Amino acid sequence: MRYLFIFLLSISTASAQNFTWTPGMQRAYAELQKLKVKSAQQTLATEPVHNGVRIFLDDYTDMLILATSDDDQAFSTLSDREDERLDALKDLDDTSPWQRVLLAEVRLHWAFVKLKFGKELSASWDVIRAYKLLKENQKRFPNFLPTYKSLGTLHVMIGSVPDNYVWVANLLGLHGNVKQGQQELLRAQQDPTFRLEARLIDLMVRAYVLKLTDADGQTLNRLVNDNEDNLLLHFFGATIEQKSGHSEQALAYLTKRPTGPAYQPLPVIDNILGDIYIQKSDYATATAHFKQFLAAYKGQNFLKDTYYKLFLCQWLASDKTDAQTRPLLQKVLTVGRTTVESDKAAQKFAEAYLKKGTSPNQKILMRARLASDGGFTDSALAYLHPFNDARFPITTEKAEYNYRMGRIYQRRNEPDTAIPYLTRALTLSEPDQLSFGATAALQLGYIYQQKNDRAHARSFFQKALGFKHHEYKNSVDNKARAGLSSL
Repeated sequence: MRYLFIFLLSISTASAQNFTWTPGMQRAYAELQKLKVKSAQQTLATEPVHNGVRIFLDDYTDMLILATSDDDQAFSTLSDREDERLDALKDLDDTSPWQRVLLAEVRLHWAFVKLKFGKELSASWDVIRAYKLLKENQKRFPNFLPTYKSLGTLHVMIGSVPDNYVWVANLLGLHGNVKQGQQELLRAQQDPTFRLEARLIDLMVRAYVLKLTDADGQTLNRLVNDNEDNLLLHFFGATIEQKSGHSEQALAYLTKRPTGPAYQPLPVIDNILGDIYIQKSDYATATAHFKQFLAAYKGQNFLKDTYYKLFLCQWLASDKTDAQTRPLLQKVLTVGRTTVESDKAAQKFAEAYLKKGTSPNQKILMRARLASDGGFTDSALAYLHPFNDARFPITTEKAEYNYRMGRIYQRRNEPDTAIPYLTRALTLSEPDQLSFGATAALQLGYIYQQKNDRAHARSFFQKALGFKHHEYKNSVDNKARAGLSSL
């Protein structure tokens, strides 16, 4: 009996150690969240290889390396590790709530990476399997908080699926909505291990799927300032603020970001800085950052967008001839891929410009667009204020003029002035299904949502979804669907 007891105790102890967050594991995870990949790898090298947490953190490390480099060769070398790690986790204690959570995390790591490398179908299956693992874990261990970080994220994604794809989600057994996902993310923030990651995901949901409020911006600012040595937070803080039209704040985050050899290289920061300086009409500084990005970057995403922005720097500076600038647009057609929306938009612009040329009005509209997108509304208004839509003979330009004016006044918190411009942009865009109509309808939905006019908000979100073919369809549809879900 004594030996049987010792044997059973040893089994119980081994099972418990399958998923142990040792002090070393905790340090490594904290370092990875700061993008201090090398020091995390050194710490992990001394930890037990059969610990499920070690397997998860090794996988997290590979995901960060691939996501920050976009290196196709590295992806080819590392991609076999997904199955190896899934098999290793499956061999561990399946009575632990950690097993299904970490299996799901590994699948989501690779889903994210595969999307960046154009492997959409394989990524989709990873997401579906991760969802089922998390739902099973929720059913078996409803009070296990780590489940809700990624489950909440997936419920937000499912809740923002466009109407015409809802049947697909239902067929695959995927159910959820944005409000449910946000509640689960808030619940996950009570967990000491995943608290920081859950807070960041929640803010990204608010910026990319919903609409970032002033209170959200203040929360983000505190989060970044409280973590001065966290490069990842400074990076995501900048992307969130830039996405929300606050490029000056984004620049502040990037200017004070931690740097040095301890951190994983992040070439895309130069691309973001280039975007900010082109919005500020500082074309020389923008050009320098875009060139630094191209020199350091090994991936295929954002190449079309970068050469397009280099073209804009020369074109808008007005110191180059057409013959000098056209090669940059020709380059757009030959480099990279069109996985991300910015590359799709760059490709569309280059094709149209090289085929038909452009009118003088397009420079005016482009300067206003860039300034408005960055939140520099005084400059944007100065570009457009001398004109009305009679100045623009082409329907596309009329629609863009009205859309830009509407967005400028919307950003200046003058919604009643913005509404007629956005409505006019929508009306002009509907016959030819121009993208300005979809984005104008989305913004009108937001305005009426803020006015608590649910009927008008719902109508405009549905109109945004009704535009079938434009380069921003994925993001507009996701936001419109999320808007409808929140009403």
